Amino acid sequence: MMLRRILKWTAVAIPFVLLGWFAFAYFSSSNVCATSAGSAPANPIKAIVYCEYGQADVLKLEEIEKPTPEDDQLLVKVHAAAANPLDWHYMRGTPYLMRMMTGLRKPKDIRLGVDYAGTVEAVGRRVTKFKPGDEVFGGRAGAFAEYVVAREAGSVVLKPSNITFEQAAALPIAAVTALQGLRQGKLAQGQKVLINGASGGVGTFAVQIAHSLGAEVTGVCSTRNLEMVRSLGADKVIDYTQADYTQGGEQYDVILDNVGNRSLLENRRAMTDEGKYVLIGGGGPENGRWIGPMMGPIKAMFLSPFIKQEMGLMLAELTKEDLTLLAGLIQSGDVTPVIDRRYKLSEVPEAIRYLETGRARGKVIITIE
Repeated sequence: MMLRRILKWTAVAIPFVLLGWFAFAYFSSSNVCATSAGSAPANPIKAIVYCEYGQADVLKLEEIEKPTPEDDQLLVKVHAAAANPLDWHYMRGTPYLMRMMTGLRKPKDIRLGVDYAGTVEAVGRRVTKFKPGDEVFGGRAGAFAEYVVAREAGSVVLKPSNITFEQAAALPIAAVTALQGLRQGKLAQGQKVLINGASGGVGTFAVQIAHSLGAEVTGVCSTRNLEMVRSLGADKVIDYTQADYTQGGEQYDVILDNVGNRSLLENRRAMTDEGKYVLIGGGGPENGRWIGPMMGPIKAMFLSPFIKQEMGLMLAELTKEDLTLLAGLIQSGDVTPVIDRRYKLSEVPEAIRYLETGRARGKVIITIE
């Protein structure tokens, strides 16, 4: 009886708590654009900023103040950056649930971009592992800029000398997501893995990493990308315009899904009895405006207690260890970033528009002169 009362009052209270939180977020939300209007930077650099949510035309190339590294930070002159679906999620403010953290009406952080590679220009007095002149790469908010600052203890590592800045910039989000997704699926040598969306940023890395682990790799992509995916190490390729991988009768130990265009029940048919399904993507920018890719994991949570198969969402975390591991895979030749197009910093809106089409083959790179 007591438990029933607790559950009842909890259910009643949740809507009021959420309503209060949204009201607070709405009336208190502001961003740097509103507070710094009219103030010219003393030491200007160029960066992409956005002062409101929307499509790519909200992105502007502006002059901002050059950052100064704190005692535990390094200042990096950026030579290359990479665009990711994460960028247009932030730009659009979708799914709307994320605005509780990023700003309800307007973005709190007006900078965009995460992946970067460049040269250390200066370091704080407590920095011991990096020095001016070091070539580095990593992940840091605001990477679409001429300079970024990164904490020594954060997700930044030395760039191997035999890879380019563009190759290094292609790694952080996409390659780490692929690596950790396969790790979450517990992929082992000799197992069969299917990668849905094998020609995209995450998919091209996942095919190569899975191949290097000794797995039997099947890639799902469009007709024009079949040969490219096969050249990356896929043992089999499926043209999704001609066949449905959930209807072919083949069963896989791991499914790494970068697209989310098949239901959980459909994917179950393509999995072994103890197979593992890892959802990376949740559709394009027009899908899932409220809770986005979280609907899949919510359904999986209710389904999981009744099945042996494991189903879940992949939330990647940039770490020094995984960035170093991936740099080693590139250095050894086991992984080669697939770079589709290159854009200048001033062309970031065009780069994001292209990325939103879902037709990018591998990575979209931003070169910064």
